[in-house]
Amino acid sequence: MKMLITGGRGMLGRTLARHLQAEHQVLSVDRNNCNITNRFAIDLACRNFQPDVVLHCAAMTDVDGAESDPDAAFNVNELGTANVAAACSEFDARLIAFSTDYVFDGLLDRPYHEGDAPNPQTVYGKSKLAGELAIRRLCPNHLILRTAWLYGEGGPSFLHTMLRLGSQPGPPIKVVNDQVGNPTSADAVARRVLDLLDSSVVGTWHLTSEGEATWYEFARAISREVPFARAVVPCTTADYPRPARRPANSRLRKMQLERHSMQPMESWDAGLRAFLGRTAARRAA
Repeated sequence: MKMLITGGRGMLGRTLARHLQAEHQVLSVDRNNCNITNRFAIDLACRNFQPDVVLHCAAMTDVDGAESDPDAAFNVNELGTANVAAACSEFDARLIAFSTDYVFDGLLDRPYHEGDAPNPQTVYGKSKLAGELAIRRLCPNHLILRTAWLYGEGGPSFLHTMLRLGSQPGPPIKVVNDQVGNPTSADAVARRVLDLLDSSVVGTWHLTSEGEATWYEFARAISREVPFARAVVPCTTADYPRPARRPANSRLRKMQLERHSMQPMESWDAGLRAFLGRTAARRAA
C-alpha cells in the first residue's frame, strides 16, 4: 500500500516509516514541505501521491508551550488535523491519527478506556480533542489511536532526558512519583499499527504498553538497565511545578483490543529492556 506520514521527522513518524517501508511505499512529509495548516498543501500531497492510508503524526506536542500560545496549538492540532481529515475523505484514503491521554482529566482511580468521556484540563489536551472531533466529523474511515508516555529511537522523550542527565555526575535527579501511566515504546505502537492495517476496524483505540509505573519508577527502571552516574530520588508534582497541569492518572485501558480478541500490547518493562538493549547493541557496533 501507499502510506503518507505527516510529521515524518518526529519520533513516532520516523519509527512508523522504519517499520512500514519494508512492505509498503512510504512518503514522509513535514511542515517544511507539507504544512498541514494549509489545506492546499495537504490536498496537493494527496493528489500527487494518491495514498491508500494517511498516518497523521504531525502535532504541536509542547504541552507547556501550548499554554502560552493556544492559537498555535489549535492551529496545528485542530485546524491542521481537520485539513488532513478532509483531504483523506476527498481522496478516499484511510486515516490513522494519533492522539493522547491528555484528552482526559486524570482524576479517575482506574485506567481510562475508550468509552470514557474526555475532559481535558490543558490547552494541549483541548486542542487534541478538537482534532479528534474534526476527524469524526469529516472522515468516517478513520482510526484514532491514543497513546501516552511515548519514547522511541532518537527521541526526544522522558527516557532520553533521563539518559542524558544520568550520564552526568551531579546531585540526585528528582523525578515525580505521584503521576502514573503506561511507558510505551514507539516500536510497540508501530507493530500494532501494522496489525491494524490488515483489518478494517475504525473508531477510537488506546495503544499503550501493559502495566503501569510512576515517572520515578520509570526512571529507576531505566537506571537499572543503564547505570546512572547519580542517584534518582522521588518528588511530588507540587515539588516540580509546570505551566500545564499534568494528569495524575494517564493509564489507558485497551478495551478495543480486548473486544476484538487481539493480542495485548507488550509489557512496559519488557519493551524498555528491549529498546535499551537494541540501543546498546547499535552503539557497540
